Amino acid sequence: MASSAPTLRAFNLAFVQLGHVGSDKTKNLAHAREQILKAASREDGPKPQLIVLPECFNSPYGATHFPAYAETIGYIPGEPYDIAKSESDTVKMLSSVAKETGTWLFGGTIPEREASTGNLYNTATVYSPQGELVALYRKIHLFDIDIPGKITFKESETLTGGSSPHYFDTEFARVGLGICYDVRFPELTAIGARKGCQVFIYPGASNMTTGPLHWQLLQRARAVDNQVFFGMCSPARDLGAGYHAWGHSLVVDPMGAVLAEAGHEEEIIHVHIDPQVFEDARAGIPVTTQRRFDVYPDVSA
Repeated sequence: MASSAPTLRAFNLAFVQLGHVGSDKTKNLAHAREQILKAASREDGPKPQLIVLPECFNSPYGATHFPAYAETIGYIPGEPYDIAKSESDTVKMLSSVAKETGTWLFGGTIPEREASTGNLYNTATVYSPQGELVALYRKIHLFDIDIPGKITFKESETLTGGSSPHYFDTEFARVGLGICYDVRFPELTAIGARKGCQVFIYPGASNMTTGPLHWQLLQRARAVDNQVFFGMCSPARDLGAGYHAWGHSLVVDPMGAVLAEAGHEEEIIHVHIDPQVFEDARAGIPVTTQRRFDVYPDVSA
């Protein structure tokens, strides 16, 4: 059984829609760090308490790239993790900048290699304001699609799907985790919401075919289904890359209203999360207390 979730409190959120991701991992990490610092030192408004990076931010996106850029992290939930001894350059950078800025940092995703099996995963990591690695989530639903004449992509050619839903607690919210294609599976969000998550954040790199069709629709649906705040952080669009991301990083409130949306270029969006909207949605349309688990099963059970 999940422990009691923290009470949702007002907080400020920043999504870094990162661009200029190329073949040089060192440059990618340096640029990501620069943009995190920029998001944290906002001059036109309050400093964010949580900063988010997009999917696959330290390497080009593509099944052929994942093996070459994969890093071993070696995180075991519930056990202390020694950042100084980590084999992952990305983890070390993210931990350092989270501590430097004093913010929670959702470090997007990177290709991860599991040392014991050699399996590759699309993996998200989360850091506390003290720089501690506090959560790791491996993408459960792999992006294997084939739309004739439009796009064919198969993450399963190199990646293995994760098997554990996850969330992390801050002093202001319980945040549910997912990655990109996971948004198409409403069960995952429902499980997290019933375990107390008030906010969901999914790094994602939708494409130029499915992005215009479903990017916003899916996020608004998951937000309304579960009466939660929902957001997805995308890479910027690079038409010179092998994979063209849709962009349009987005945050939606529990009533389905869009709070902020980026364009397609590199951009940082800032959003204020107001718990009153969350409380009003659940009080006015009380679906959380009206579900009929005597008629259909509770997927979180």
